[in-house]
Amino acid sequence: MEKEFETLITQLKRCKICKEKFGFEPHPIILGNAHSKIVQISQAPSATVHKTLTPFTDQSGKKLKYEWYQIGDDTFYDPNNFYIAALSHCYPGKDKNGIDRTPPKICYNKWIKKELEYIDNKLYVIIGAKAAKVFFPNENFNELVFKNNYINNKLALVLPHPSPLNIKWFKDHPEFMNKRIIEIRNTIKDILK
Repeated sequence: MEKEFETLITQLKRCKICKEKFGFEPHPIILGNAHSKIVQISQAPSATVHKTLTPFTDQSGKKLKYEWYQIGDDTFYDPNNFYIAALSHCYPGKDKNGIDRTPPKICYNKWIKKELEYIDNKLYVIIGAKAAKVFFPNENFNELVFKNNYINNKLALVLPHPSPLNIKWFKDHPEFMNKRIIEIRNTIKDILK
C-alpha cells in the first residue's frame, strides 16, 4: 500500500496535463505522506507558491500558519503532521480579466480522490468556498465553517480562505476570529501532540 502511494505521488509530481490549458509549465505542489495526521486541501497554489514550489509561502500562508494555527514552519511542513494539497495541485494562472482561474476539475478527479484513499489521517481541513463545494456540494459555506463536518467518517473543519482579498467575509462574520478559529486551533494542536 505504501509503495502504491509513493508511485502515485511520483506520477502526480510529473503531471503536465494542464500545460496547454495554462499556457505555462505547471508545477504540482504537494507535501506530506501516507501517515500525515492532518489532510489540508485548499483551492490552488498562488503565483508566489508557483515560484517557491512550497505550499503557503504567501500572504495567505502567513495568516494561516502564524495567526490562525499559531504554529511554526517546522510543524507545518513536517510531512508527518500535514498532507498539503489543493483541488488543483498547480497554480492555474489568471484569466483575461486578471482573476485567478478556477481549479480544473481534472486534477481533483485524476489525483485527489486517489490520494485520499491512501492517507491514514485523523483530521481534514478544507480551505475556501471552492474546495468546500467539492466535498460538501449541497451545503451552505457559512454554515460549514461554523460546524463540525465529516469526510470518510473523520472530522472535517472548513475554513474561509485566508487571502488578504477576503476582507468582506471576515467583516460579515466576526464570530470566526472571536470564537471559531480558537476552537479549530485547539483541535489542530490536540491532533499534533
